[in-house]
Amino acid sequence: MEVMGIIMGVLGILLILGAILIVMVVWAIRALRRNGAGSDEARLMQEIYQGLSKLEDRVESLETILLDRKERQP
Repeated sequence: MEVMGIIMGVLGILLILGAILIVMVVWAIRALRRNGAGSDEARLMQEIYQGLSKLEDRVESLETILLDRKERQP
């Protein structure tokens, strides 16, 4: 039972962090559109998007590891 609580806690934290990142990206996109985004801002947004994609892959890997550990325990 204790492992399940840890898994749920980690997944909850990751979900909250992901939501915060999404809100930040949306806010940045809106701010850039309002101010007439230049090439530097567009490149920055692409880097943020790529970083979020990598973060999503890492979260999925972590979820897989945690679920595998849970299944292995008796």
